[in-house]
Amino acid sequence: MAAQCVTKIELTVSCDNLLDLDVGSKSDPLCVLLMNSSEHHWFEVDRTERIKNCLNPKFSKKFLIDYYFEVVQNLKFGIYDIDNKTIDLGDDDFLGEFECTLGQVVSSKKIMRPLVLKNKKPAGKGTITIAAEEVKDNRVLLFEVAARKLDNKDLFGKSDPYLEFHKQTPDGRWQMVHRTEVIKNNLNPVWRPFKIPLHSLCNGDLEKTIKVECYDYDNDGSHDLIGSFETRISQMKDASSSSPVEFDCINQKKKQKKKNYRNSGVVSVKQCQTIVEYTFLDYVMGGCQMNFVVGIDFTGSNGDPRSPDSLHFISPNGINEYLTAIWSVGVVIQDYDTDKMFPAFGFGAQVPPSWQVSHEFPLNFNPSNPQCAGIQGIVDAYRACLPQVRLYGPTNFSPIINHVAKLASAATQQQTASQYFVLLIITDGVITDLDETRNAIVNAAKLPMSIIIVGVGGADFSAMEFLDGDNGGLRSLTGEMAIRDIVQFVPFRKFQNAPKEALAQSVLAEVPQQVVAYFNMYKLRPPKDPATK
Repeated sequence: MAAQCVTKIELTVSCDNLLDLDVGSKSDPLCVLLMNSSEHHWFEVDRTERIKNCLNPKFSKKFLIDYYFEVVQNLKFGIYDIDNKTIDLGDDDFLGEFECTLGQVVSSKKIMRPLVLKNKKPAGKGTITIAAEEVKDNRVLLFEVAARKLDNKDLFGKSDPYLEFHKQTPDGRWQMVHRTEVIKNNLNPVWRPFKIPLHSLCNGDLEKTIKVECYDYDNDGSHDLIGSFETRISQMKDASSSSPVEFDCINQKKKQKKKNYRNSGVVSVKQCQTIVEYTFLDYVMGGCQMNFVVGIDFTGSNGDPRSPDSLHFISPNGINEYLTAIWSVGVVIQDYDTDKMFPAFGFGAQVPPSWQVSHEFPLNFNPSNPQCAGIQGIVDAYRACLPQVRLYGPTNFSPIINHVAKLASAATQQQTASQYFVLLIITDGVITDLDETRNAIVNAAKLPMSIIIVGVGGADFSAMEFLDGDNGGLRSLTGEMAIRDIVQFVPFRKFQNAPKEALAQSVLAEVPQQVVAYFNMYKLRPPKDPATK
């Protein structure tokens, strides 16, 4: 890569005095971070959680971004009131935004600025506060926590408890680091295991005081404090299922009023274990190969390649949407593959000499060696293939997904994080074998593999959005849930007028975390630990 990553920066966001655009309740804010690529195109980096009924939110989810000293990295923080389950922010109420550069945030470590609306007018009295910390530690604390005999704060039913973990800032204030899920109607909750980065909770200092607060969740945002306690990581690290470390959950107001007050329940830490989580760069720098595979749709709905109306028609300047997608994604991926030999396949065409429909034929017509030399090799094979096949159908994805899954499955025999596969499928139409594709994706999720789907043309791509799984986990026909989200879909038309880098940045945005999620899930180390180099 041209620029060298100096370090990773973690951004913590909070807001005050947001606009209240809900009737009968308060706004439910979420913060989205966008960054600026060339030619003023903004692309989304990540989003925080949504906080219900709150005009002064403190978001627990952090933004983790690479900081480059030699690049001006423009940031835009957008605040939205989320009232539906769609991922599109266009149908949510806009509460304000703030633009700055990462350099400005880093140099001041913390900035507080007014939020503005699209017309640059103030968004009421709304402000945003952004704090930056350099990430130097990849140790993570793995927690298992339960509680018993918590106070009941509800008139009807029982408390709905959740925990908040806070660290102390140098000026003595408490800053929330992690919030657990809410356990409904239960005074003896057992929370799902969760992880907190060690640097986030205590800056790597096991003797640093942290505070844990237990709340009863209320839909209107007026969450009731059940109680709290202060401790240190060093106190909790001896915890085990057979010998948990326990803390009295104290409500100071209640303690002052009641003479015989003991506690408002007991919080039981059953595990507090330090583990090392490798980053994407750890895996890449440690020798993990990224294997790039391309699948191209040659179904009849693309139109006759000789006609200017066809999606496969190559314009006088030598491009079409298929070629643009191959180049955009390929030029990024190729830097992570040492031999730069990429298998490339077509599907949905009748191929010579038998003219049978094939859903998995090599673009170079060499089944024993379907690899192309570099991205230019894929382009050359595609150009040479076009006049030799007859576009047909149907649009079946599962054969090529299963083909790459076999390659990924073979790589798992090495018992190390040595290889990861990225399948790019470029298609123009509606999937015909949706059920088989669902099954193939659920199986592929167990393997070192990600799938990128770029939809070209103006077809209905609702099935692709379904496969993406961002609105809820994807299930196979038998009901088996995909153990991780490995599909990223984007319609090419969204990027027709965007700079060439934008498509790759969008479709590849989730790949690093998918790589890390897979190798962490199976506790696989890089072939060579970068820390020991």
